[in-house]
Amino acid sequence: MEDVLAVYARPFDPARPVVCLDETSRQLLGEVRPPLPAAPGRPARHDPEYARGGVVNLFVATEPLRGWRTVLVSDQRTRLDLARCMAELVDVHYPAAEKIVLVLDQLNTHSPASLYAAFSPAEAKRLADKLELHHTPKHGSWLNMAELELSVLERQCLRQRLPDRDAMTAATRAWAERRNASVQRIDWQFTTADARTKLRRLYPAFAG
Repeated sequence: MEDVLAVYARPFDPARPVVCLDETSRQLLGEVRPPLPAAPGRPARHDPEYARGGVVNLFVATEPLRGWRTVLVSDQRTRLDLARCMAELVDVHYPAAEKIVLVLDQLNTHSPASLYAAFSPAEAKRLADKLELHHTPKHGSWLNMAELELSVLERQCLRQRLPDRDAMTAATRAWAERRNASVQRIDWQFTTADARTKLRRLYPAFAG
């Protein structure tokens, strides 16, 4: 826990950006009948019946101090999917960074081994060398600021019916672009001192 909190206390450094990554799955739902738009004296109407379109996975990465985020939609969340997400961070979003300081939870795919499962050894090492991984503690995924972005994504974007992967990709991309344009940062206040005071029960006790 203190390791992640120490990372959050670092000053903003474009050469070593602190990025938080999390993932969630969402069901694709399509309309059976076209919804009726609102009219004078009548609210919009949606048929409660819907068509199931399967499930997709959403990787959400956010750089809290810069007020930036991105969403990558994948069919699954295997090691290969995570590896592609990491590669996109390295080569597309942060090509000039010396090191990406990446905070993520302890899911078994969240390790450099995923890179070696997806790419040649030389390419996997190249990508791994650009990443500095920090894992939230077991049962402590709330320390991952990407969970806050997922919550906003849910409220602002995912409560609509999206019938397929293309629609999900377009909707989440538009959401991220709006958030990025308005530079929505995360003001993290929980510190190591707070942890030592408020979560004292989680620290080991030694007999005197």
